[in-house]
Amino acid sequence: MSAKPSIFKRILSVLWKGLNGTRKVILNLFFFGFLAFVVIALSSSDLPVIEDGSALVLDLSGAIVEQKRQVDPIEAAMKSGNGTDSDAEILLSDLIHAIDNAAADTRISSIILDVGQLKWTGISKLQSIGDALTRFKASGKPIIANGNWYGQNQYFLASFADSIYLNPQGGVEIDGLSRYRQYYKSALDKLKIKAHVFRVGTFKSAVEPFLRDDMSDAAKEANSELLGDIWSSYQQTVASNRDIPASDLVLSADRYITELDKAKGRSADMAINLGWVDKLASAEQFRLDMVDQVGKANEGNQFKQISYYDYQSLIQELPPLIIQDTVGIIVAKGNILNGQQAPGQIGGESTSALLRKARFDDDVKAVVLRVDSPGGSAFASEQIRQEVLALKTAGKPVVVSMGSYAASGGYWISASADYIFATPTTLTGSIGIFGMVTTFEDSLASLGVYTDGVATSDWAAFSVTKGITPELKQIIQRHIERGYHDFISLVANERDMTLEQVDNIAQGRVWSGKKALALGLVDELGDIDQAVSKAAELAKLDKFDSRVIEQELTPQEKFIQEMFASVSTYLPQTSQQHSVLDKFMTQFSQFVDEVSAFDDPNGVYLYCDSCNY
Repeated sequence: MSAKPSIFKRILSVLWKGLNGTRKVILNLFFFGFLAFVVIALSSSDLPVIEDGSALVLDLSGAIVEQKRQVDPIEAAMKSGNGTDSDAEILLSDLIHAIDNAAADTRISSIILDVGQLKWTGISKLQSIGDALTRFKASGKPIIANGNWYGQNQYFLASFADSIYLNPQGGVEIDGLSRYRQYYKSALDKLKIKAHVFRVGTFKSAVEPFLRDDMSDAAKEANSELLGDIWSSYQQTVASNRDIPASDLVLSADRYITELDKAKGRSADMAINLGWVDKLASAEQFRLDMVDQVGKANEGNQFKQISYYDYQSLIQELPPLIIQDTVGIIVAKGNILNGQQAPGQIGGESTSALLRKARFDDDVKAVVLRVDSPGGSAFASEQIRQEVLALKTAGKPVVVSMGSYAASGGYWISASADYIFATPTTLTGSIGIFGMVTTFEDSLASLGVYTDGVATSDWAAFSVTKGITPELKQIIQRHIERGYHDFISLVANERDMTLEQVDNIAQGRVWSGKKALALGLVDELGDIDQAVSKAAELAKLDKFDSRVIEQELTPQEKFIQEMFASVSTYLPQTSQQHSVLDKFMTQFSQFVDEVSAFDDPNGVYLYCDSCNY
């Protein structure tokens, strides 16, 4: 008798699970179907239209990057709906393609540069954009820059314009370059924390903050020369673009006061007097000038224009239909970490997988490795380099194109390429190696906390709470020295140099791309387009296409990304105001995340800490 209710319950349970599962499937299908309908309806009824004679407005809000990091699509959609999110990322290749396309587009009459919300972007990337702007001007079309204020990087891009507008209450801030950091030795001493540092390289200054309270003479010498090289390129480019003396860009304090007095204390007037800008205009005056120059739009009161994001959506490149021979482009951007990493970071496993994908793809005849990295894990760096060697063994040439930096581990993964391009302002080299173990036995003892116990070996006995033995220190140092010898041996072998020659230019020192060419660390100065052409030449390709090889999203991820990318256009813009404390905490959080992500299994790192200018 008691079995019948049990059987009845089981039958009801199975029926309920079946009904509930069916209900969830139907609801999900209805939900996603409805969203898809909304996306299709919105995208089909409101496609961007370009009026003849329109200006392409390049609103460069956010950071310009080689590869976008992976973000949550819902978070991205909710952040901003008009592409002006100051935390956004703009793909360098997309931006250059849009500028080059606009040069030949008869509907586009001019470019308007709005760089007020442009975040820190390496000067190498800015130079690549500037080169594209120069090609645009060669088509006979003007470029106009407009801003309330120009910082150093913003002004570098604005200098490529035919005319620069500035708000009468604004200014231009050009300060030059500097390298300052905090040093912690005295603080560590007070806290009784011991930092055991192991390194090879006079100029490997990444660990100096734990060893001293000021910058060493060697680091000052190296940083001064590096900053001088980078700043010289900046000055020469801007001075040439604006046809002004280079000495007029960064003024001495006395001359600044003199020029400010001439302008009766008005920064904007001083910018006019020095030839930094061409015209002072409010937002309304600029609108009226552009209506006169470009023409009034058919609807509304603005001048004829199309935004970068709308223009980009109209000129998306179609996949090749005929040409099969391909130069694959693989982006290695960010810190070099172990394992699988999302786009925007380099992973020993994930980046190696992309190189393998290119090796086994019969259509890919050559590879360009675009490196934009200060380095990281020595183990992951070697994993990636081994895949570069496998590509070469398979008969596929590998050409490296260095971005803003390709230093330390970034240089390690580049060294075995068939040919290396850098830009004049690329930060590269930093051929050195270090390791560090921090122990807390003294600080804990001061609190009355001690560590004691037993172990079967010296290795098992090691603990950061009880210190490190002299023998273990010697062993770690030997490993570091071996790593340095391997590094300079690798460079000597691949660059056809002696160990002594490499050692003289190594020692952890960072060089500009221009200097690296003279030292034999790179083969030529050039951008990624030249690298692609060189790769095709080495592969003996007459006709070829280029294609970025990247991590593939699942069908579900693709659907969600595309859906929210379309929907976000119609969402209201959110406020992007941040307090000083917010910004500080964000920077501090990024620093903590960066350091904590270092995960080399041997605790050995090829990292350039001097790559943030």
